[in-house]
Amino acid sequence: MFKTYNFSAGPAMLPKTVMRKAQKEFLNWKNTGFSVIEISHRSKNFYNTIKNAEKILRKLLKISEKYAVLFCHGGARGQFSTIPMSFIHNNYEKADYINSGYWSKSAFLEAKKYCNANKINVKQLKKNKKIIIPMKKWKLNNESKYVHYCPNETIEGISIYEEPNFFSKKIIIGDFSSTLLSRVININKYSLIYAGAQKNIGPSGITLIILKKNLIKNINNKIVPSILNYSTLLENESLFNTPTTFSWYLSGLVFKWLKKIGGLKKIQKINSKKSNLLYNTIDKSDFYFNNVGKKNRSKMNIVFNTPNEKLDNLFIQESEKKGLFFLKNHYLIGGLRASIYNSMPFKGVKKLVKFMIFFEKIYG
Repeated sequence: MFKTYNFSAGPAMLPKTVMRKAQKEFLNWKNTGFSVIEISHRSKNFYNTIKNAEKILRKLLKISEKYAVLFCHGGARGQFSTIPMSFIHNNYEKADYINSGYWSKSAFLEAKKYCNANKINVKQLKKNKKIIIPMKKWKLNNESKYVHYCPNETIEGISIYEEPNFFSKKIIIGDFSSTLLSRVININKYSLIYAGAQKNIGPSGITLIILKKNLIKNINNKIVPSILNYSTLLENESLFNTPTTFSWYLSGLVFKWLKKIGGLKKIQKINSKKSNLLYNTIDKSDFYFNNVGKKNRSKMNIVFNTPNEKLDNLFIQESEKKGLFFLKNHYLIGGLRASIYNSMPFKGVKKLVKFMIFFEKIYG
């Protein structure tokens, strides 16, 4: 059977070495005679495993002790509610929501249930390309409790690489679900970062939270359910209730893998190399088209189109015959999308590019 590659936006592929290790340990983890999915989350072995995972993660992202690291339930969507419930104390208080695409807008729509959410549109069309206006031009409200934004929109393939430099009293919150661990970031620029695991962290089912510990005092404890309460989760070391143990275990293996291959500086170079190859192929072609300005092109989710929908569908059918799967973009905008997270090898992108060139010769 020929080699297959998974270009899904999520759940995404995991490193093969991680999968093989999990497979090897599955029936007899740490010589306990039990599978890791059978072990109590309060056992010494599991506790040591998750603490080691946090230790490696802190080193990878250079997270200081000023920040808490939490692993919780509910996916990133769960945080769309948790954040306003935590930091907004009445329906009249304001929060700024930067609108750059589907996911940031989804967070805004959820926040409207809990506060006076202010949607700030930062996406513009320039020379038929979508761009993000610079942060210094974002029209933030001085009275807002926090600013929320999403640095990578998976559906539109738009990224914000500029890091926030707003006035110091502002709480800065980032939905890093599809970009965390893919490049170097300055954690100290943010008050709270959250990320669903199913892109670069591990399998679906767990959500990573990194927040400044001094934010805990601002939480509206009368409203926030205990299972979502950052204070409760911190006090219980993310073990307030039974966590998704297998997802947590696998995430720890991914952290080890990332550390072994050279950390974030190394993976950032690899991801740039992969995305550059794809974008260069698109830009040199009169057949394929990407509608995002170069400064805001996502390195994780490369969106593109052929001349028409019929050819898009044919591209998907024919690519699967070559072992290239899940290249169909979200139904809301259609077209094609190659998600090339950390675990996608350069060989997979090369194989996709080879097919793209072949397809263009036949149908272009």
